[in-house]
Amino acid sequence: MPSSKPDTELEYLLKLRLVVARFGEMDYAMWWNTQSMLGQLGKMALSRGLPKTHLFAQARVVFSVARSRCAEVFDPPGCMTLWYLPANIEDEFETQWQSWLDDIDTWVPFFEALETRRGDDLLQLLEELTLVSSTQSETVRNLRRSAEGRAVQLPGLCSPDADTFALLAAGFSKGEPGNPVVPYARLEHTA
Repeated sequence: MPSSKPDTELEYLLKLRLVVARFGEMDYAMWWNTQSMLGQLGKMALSRGLPKTHLFAQARVVFSVARSRCAEVFDPPGCMTLWYLPANIEDEFETQWQSWLDDIDTWVPFFEALETRRGDDLLQLLEELTLVSSTQSETVRNLRRSAEGRAVQLPGLCSPDADTFALLAAGFSKGEPGNPVVPYARLEHTA
């Protein structure tokens, strides 16, 4: 079956997940229990045993922890989050993983930028990396946390596309140190 998402959109999703995953680590926002796994500590811990693929091994670890932590905080039924997209997209993302490993040199600069970049404003970081537009930033600035403070709902019904991925990632900026919020979107079409 042919892919329904272009490779560039899946690469964009990977970059968004990497930025949010790194930002949520204990040495930044303290949202999930990984300590600089996408930073220098993770690199030192994994590069010796996985000299060529350690960057993506680091990412897998943090993605798994972030996915689990977000599900603990808020797990909306029938919705998508940055870590839980429709199954066909998650399958395509996993299929694309090997291609990214085969082209690791292309990804090294992005991973290195995440290691060294500092700051306490996720939305600003996403803007600096040109991963969100000014329109998307404005949309996120206008979002409100839920009454219990654990979630942020994107407006309307959404389809799983690059714009929604960007808003799901940027919506994490509504969290506070040690207190993540889970941005979510109601699906436009449910199967």
